[in-house]
Amino acid sequence: MSKHGRILVAMSGGVDSSVAAVMLHEQGYEVIGLTMKTWDYATSGGSSKETGCCSLDSINDARTLAVNYGFPHYILDIRDEFGDYVIDNFVDEYLAGRTPNPCVLCNTHIKWEALLKRANKLDCEFIATGHYANIRQQDSGRYVISKGKDENKDQSYVLWGVSQENLSRTKFPLGSFAKSEIRQMALDMGQEELAKKSESYEICFVPDNDYRAFLKHKVEDLEDRVAGGNFILSNGMVVGQHKGYPFYTIGQRKGLGIAFGEPMFVTQILPESNTVVLGKADELERREAMVRNINLVKYASIEEPMNDVITKIRYKDAGMLSTIVQEKDRMRVVFDHNVSAIAPGQSAVFYEGNDLLGGGFLV
Repeated sequence: MSKHGRILVAMSGGVDSSVAAVMLHEQGYEVIGLTMKTWDYATSGGSSKETGCCSLDSINDARTLAVNYGFPHYILDIRDEFGDYVIDNFVDEYLAGRTPNPCVLCNTHIKWEALLKRANKLDCEFIATGHYANIRQQDSGRYVISKGKDENKDQSYVLWGVSQENLSRTKFPLGSFAKSEIRQMALDMGQEELAKKSESYEICFVPDNDYRAFLKHKVEDLEDRVAGGNFILSNGMVVGQHKGYPFYTIGQRKGLGIAFGEPMFVTQILPESNTVVLGKADELERREAMVRNINLVKYASIEEPMNDVITKIRYKDAGMLSTIVQEKDRMRVVFDHNVSAIAPGQSAVFYEGNDLLGGGFLV
């Protein structure tokens, strides 16, 4: 019998999840490793060699580590579920003129559900991942996610959608460590190649990080259907033609294919008329935002306006002081100062200090 019980660990083959699995193994858990196959380049239109968490090399690396430490390892093919939900949503969001957050959807609706379903079959009490975040249970009984020790690696932003039920069975072994410490642990384990593995910040299913090429591959005749729309200014003046509204994002400056005497940015995308609005930097600034599909983590509800909340509107955003007001299933965010490039479809995530209050999608 193990000291702490049986735990299912999501293993991508990277340094983080590998060290997490070994750490739990050495703490006395009965570890079972699981690598999820979510996609492959063959169906994504990629021309280069597979890399990242779903490549054959990564799967083999995860399995080899498990064998070396004497715990079982399984591969779970969830390409159908992943494609039906995450990839279809990714395409639909761009076609709706928004900028999607596929990692949030994957965590919320695919990975956690797949892990817990398999954990139940294997009689595992807990699941664990290599995310840099912390989790604790409050006196109220609710589970709270808080930022990881390593501010540069903190991944709480992409975890706002995970349900209380799923959090109750989740462990984040790396939350109290810096990335440099995890790499050193891998070296101490004799895993030099693992310790030196590079990180990918790309969307896992988009070959070569080219989302425009991915959209063209997934949507038949997309280029022909959307080419030739107008670039306009906020006053309605037509200033040129673009390659198709799905190929632009709010705040984009480069790659517009049109020259002005000063920097111009995409300020609005109007899919119904295939129009892209351009403006100066100050036209990107907003003081308020609305957020839909909210999921609250720390509290069950927020009955009164809450001040001094840090709201992040993108993953690497430092965040801005704000007041949040819950309006039924939406959240109104009033920032203390103007923020730039609020992109519909991206996540807005709320923090009270280091604690994750919750989040949702920008309208």
